[in-house]
Amino acid sequence: MSSSEAAGIFITYQTTYYALHHRANLKTGEVLLVHAGAGGVGSAAIQLGKAIGAKVIATAGGAEKVKICQQLGADVAIDYTRDDFVDIVKKETNGRGADVIYDPVGGDVFDKSRKCIAFDGRILVIGFAGGRISDAPVNHALVKNYSIVGVHWGLFAKLYPERVKEIHQKLMNLYEQGKIHPLIYREFDLKEVPEALEILAERKTYGKLIVNISK
Repeated sequence: MSSSEAAGIFITYQTTYYALHHRANLKTGEVLLVHAGAGGVGSAAIQLGKAIGAKVIATAGGAEKVKICQQLGADVAIDYTRDDFVDIVKKETNGRGADVIYDPVGGDVFDKSRKCIAFDGRILVIGFAGGRISDAPVNHALVKNYSIVGVHWGLFAKLYPERVKEIHQKLMNLYEQGKIHPLIYREFDLKEVPEALEILAERKTYGKLIVNISK
């Protein structure tokens, strides 16, 4: 494993493994909807979901990022700038909806996700990249019998450091088996950090941006 790959696995894959295995208890044969599938945590979720044996549906913005999701192993990839992911998820699941929804975006994406969550489903709250934190109507969760599950890897790691080592070892095993591979957009020198931040702000990237401070 290269140093860039190691940096790409750190945090994103740990967070996602904890989310899918420990918080959502995703099972073989279930349907996993991954938002922002070409992003750092999203790309990890596609790969780890497939490693579990789930059917993975991913959303992404634009044809290039949709193609990346497909290359990562997504069974279905949706361009949310053109298509309504709610309709497609329902079609792909015969109206049932996704068993687990992995949401690092929040805002409108979270609000729409509630329309395609299955009975007994789990919505994983990973972050709020969209910039808005939604208000969750608990009556809707009651009627559809789904769970809204928070994922705070940092606090988990602080409280249970011994379990972090176990998760990391399992990730290394998956890497050695070829089931996960960090998606790296580009490696930057330290002096190129302003450029990297500009590219990030313009949402032109996919996967992880790596800063090599040794150059």
